[in-house]
Amino acid sequence: MQQVIVITGASSGFGALAARALAHAGHIVYASMRETKGRNAPQVAEAARYAAEHGVDLRSVELDVAASASVEAGIASIVADCGRLDAVIHNAGHMSFGPAEAFTPEQFAQLYDINVLSTQRVNRAALPQLRKQGKGLVMWISSSSARGGTPPYLSPYFAAKAAMDSLAVSYASELARWGIETAIIVPGAFTKGTNHFAHAGAPADQARAAEYDSGPYARVPQQALQGLAALEPADADAGSVAEAIVAVIGLPFGSRPFRTHIDPSQDGCEIVNGVADRVRSEMFRRIGLEDLLHPKVIG
Repeated sequence: MQQVIVITGASSGFGALAARALAHAGHIVYASMRETKGRNAPQVAEAARYAAEHGVDLRSVELDVAASASVEAGIASIVADCGRLDAVIHNAGHMSFGPAEAFTPEQFAQLYDINVLSTQRVNRAALPQLRKQGKGLVMWISSSSARGGTPPYLSPYFAAKAAMDSLAVSYASELARWGIETAIIVPGAFTKGTNHFAHAGAPADQARAAEYDSGPYARVPQQALQGLAALEPADADAGSVAEAIVAVIGLPFGSRPFRTHIDPSQDGCEIVNGVADRVRSEMFRRIGLEDLLHPKVIG
């Protein structure tokens, strides 16, 4: 069944890959990004070229997840175009790399804003439409770093993704009776195929970072990055995340798995999440709210 889907942070990486894959699957896909007439104008042009060449419905929409007005305008334009919105995919995010102490509190706040508060802006703009429809899907692109092995020097990103994952879990039960389903996609550390690591932010306090680099942690950055890359199988493909997104969205309403892990490196997140999600389910049963574990079919 064709769905109207918006995906945030779709100018590159998992977002761009998923937008194309979903369009090929027959959906109407809005690849949202900021500065569509500025720095991302080439990405908008490429999406239009790709859509024309492949005969798919892939559209771009101006939507800056850091600005509520932009988010509200972007979502409103999609609903105006199509009369509905079936799925929201929270994909926008940014990574940082360096010793935690060398990042300023303002940098932590900025990473939290991009990775967590952005989802709240999008939800507040989109959920009224999904609740009005009595049916919809909210998909969250989490990270195995939220509960898996956590190498050093990635703390602002890890903390933000853990917060985003926690928010996704809380939202799931609060949306179920509105007929809105939740699906959490959990990619592992793909070091190739995206710009995630290449575009990672650096600490603002370079003097503090230098104390780590010249002290007992002198080799840690290289060892952490090389170690992550070594764990990744040679055939690991970032496109597999897009394939998983397409597969989950294509499942019948109410049958989608709560979590889907795509982690070639097997960092242990799937095991920890499995335990945490079972504990959550048992708690809901004990307090008489078991129905909130699954979306209600309305109408």
